[in-house]
Amino acid sequence: MESGFIESKPAQQSGLRLCVLASGSAGNCSVLVAHGPVETAFWLIDAGLSMKRTRRLLSDVGLADQIPRGIILTHLDDDHANPSVLDGFGDEVPVFLHRRHLGRAEREGRLFRRTEVFTSQIELGAGCSLSVRLAHHDIDGSATLRFLLERPEGCCELGYATDVGRPTSELIEHLAGVDVLAIESNYCPRMQEAANRPAQVKARVTGGSGHLSNQQCVRMVRAIAPQAHVVLLHLSHQCNTPELAAIEHLGSEYRLSVSSQHEPTPWIEAGLRPAGPARVKAETLFEV
Repeated sequence: MESGFIESKPAQQSGLRLCVLASGSAGNCSVLVAHGPVETAFWLIDAGLSMKRTRRLLSDVGLADQIPRGIILTHLDDDHANPSVLDGFGDEVPVFLHRRHLGRAEREGRLFRRTEVFTSQIELGAGCSLSVRLAHHDIDGSATLRFLLERPEGCCELGYATDVGRPTSELIEHLAGVDVLAIESNYCPRMQEAANRPAQVKARVTGGSGHLSNQQCVRMVRAIAPQAHVVLLHLSHQCNTPELAAIEHLGSEYRLSVSSQHEPTPWIEAGLRPAGPARVKAETLFEV
């Protein structure tokens, strides 16, 4: 095995690629690939599946017998951070963890063999850097990720936001203008209200520190103004459907993909563009 590398693609395919292996309350894991003219590195974003299923899905998307350059955790909930996977790749694969989550990691025995702590920004290698802001999810928050790949011939950016809690101006500014945006669209409010769930569970999901509704998601997407593609994450099996999540985006100029708990998305490309940030000033910034 080669740590974090896969067979290089032709130079004209340089850029970032995302595949959501699985997303939902039963487990979350995505693959981010940074293509270069000589070599190509990849990372896992979250690792909430079993080790067996993670390896099988990596094989299914063309990464058989490969291991990631690192595992980047948005937060430590079990459906995003399965210890068997985080330790399963061995000492050579670091686990990237936000400093805010260190206390919980220590209390729960989740300081892994190679834990790399980040706060606002970190260099991942292979020309890829990561900037981070915390979203309002439960007590410790969830890390919202903005990846930047820089090459001599150009750059591209990808945003990743799950377990967001509620839209905020800070998060919108952080993700504004990315080429590809992966963002949660967790629940339909009417289905959530009608669901056979305890009242405290409903309050947690909808109370501003849980998840985004379909309507909150699309408002946030429109404010962020992604350049090319939106991927919807973490749909509730009980309180949402792919059709209800997708219909909110009808008429949008960006391409739309909806992730699944059961099968990977197609590879989603963020191709290189002329050097310089895609960041734009969002027209609608809000706190709700």
